This record gives sequence, C-alpha cells and structure tokens, in this order.
Amino acid sequence: MLIFAGLGNPGPQYAGHRHNIGFMAVDAIQRRHGFSPWSKKFKALVSEGEIGGERVLLMKPQTFMNLSGEAVGEAMRFYKLEPKDILAIYDELDLLPGKARIKTAGGHGGHNGIRSLDAHCGKDYRRLRLGIGHPGSKEQVHNHVLGDFAKADRVWLEPLLEALADNAAMLVKGEDSQLLNKLALATGSKPEPAPAPSKPAGKSHIHQARNSAQPKKLPTTGPMADMLKKLFGDKGD
Repeated sequence: MLIFAGLGNPGPQYAGHRHNIGFMAVDAIQRRHGFSPWSKKFKALVSEGEIGGERVLLMKPQTFMNLSGEAVGEAMRFYKLEPKDILAIYDELDLLPGKARIKTAGGHGGHNGIRSLDAHCGKDYRRLRLGIGHPGSKEQVHNHVLGDFAKADRVWLEPLLEALADNAAMLVKGEDSQLLNKLALATGSKPEPAPAPSKPAGKSHIHQARNSAQPKKLPTTGPMADMLKKLFGDKGD
C-alpha cells in the first residue's frame, strides 16, 4: 500500500490558495481513478483506490498545514508502512509556476507541512514539489502563498493537475523522470533533459596527431620538421 498525502489547509476559505495545490492534486487523482468517496480518518480526509495494480490511500490532513505529519504519521503506523511508502505533494516557492520536481528525503526548505512530516514520519519519504513561483520579496511571501491562484494561472494549473492524474501510475511505479516529462509537456515547458554523456578529457593537437589512425602528412624539412623530430624522434619513412 502507498499513501499519497496532499498538503494544504482545510476549509472553503483556503480551497483556492496556492498553499493548497497538494489538496488539488489528490482531488484530481481521486476523480480520475474512481476512488472511494472522501471519509474522515486519521485526522484527515481519506479516499482509497487502486492505481497501476497498487492499493493507494489518498490523504488530505485536516490538522492545518503545520501539523500535517500528525495525520500522515498516524496512517503510516496503522498500516505498518515505512517512509518510503509515502508520497507528499505540496507547493514549492522556489520553482517556477507549473514546474515540478520529485526527490526522496532532503530538507524541509522552510515548508512547515514538510517540517511536520519529517518529525512524525522520518525524512526518507518521496516528495513531489509543484511550483507556485516566488513573489520576488520575502515580505510578499505570506500573502502570495495564502492567496488564491490568479485566473491567469489556469493556463498551467489545470493542465498540470490533469496530467498528474492521467499519469499517476508513473508515481506508483517510480517512473519519476518520465512523469516529469509528461508534466512539462502538459504545461508547455521543456521536457527534462537526459543526463549528458561524459566527454573524454581534451587532448593537445600534438597528442591527437600522435594517436590519429590516419595522420596528416607531416613536413620533412624546415623548422616545423626539426621540432617534430625532437618531439617524436626521427623514425624515417
């Protein structure tokens, strides 16, 4: 069994906040995959279903963001799961709007919901960070995070959530890079680049000339020929 925990704040007054993109994400998955209706359990709203042949519990903690770990930790212990069985989905200030990143473990980055999960579940769980962008100054962060998404945000927000729901099986299977490419294409971003192959160390022109399979004809007379004879020795024709 896996737990997909979307982070946010409960109540209709918070429903459209950028801070609630985690709730929006699990709502989209719940609708797309025919999960059970939301019910109250573990200090959360929960919904059960199956994705990619794996049983999944969706969670929306109702403890408010700062205490999210209380709900997720309770569910983890009830089902005798480990941190690796948990995926937290939440907002990320330091990613451009619509960008997404997945990692396992790491720091909380100042996110109080993740700070709480770290305390109650350990740190070795997976994290799907959904970018909401930074307002530009520290003084504006509070109002930005606890403000509703703008109408202009729908251009990327709705395709992002739909693509996440469509490809949720990739989350189950651990196909993280493939999922990120799907999300990038859905929002009009560039797909994640494949790791560049390592290049051999650069070689000097003289080294290349010495090891070339078909070397160019070298001068036999003049100053250059004398220098080459000193470097390579006079081997004759």
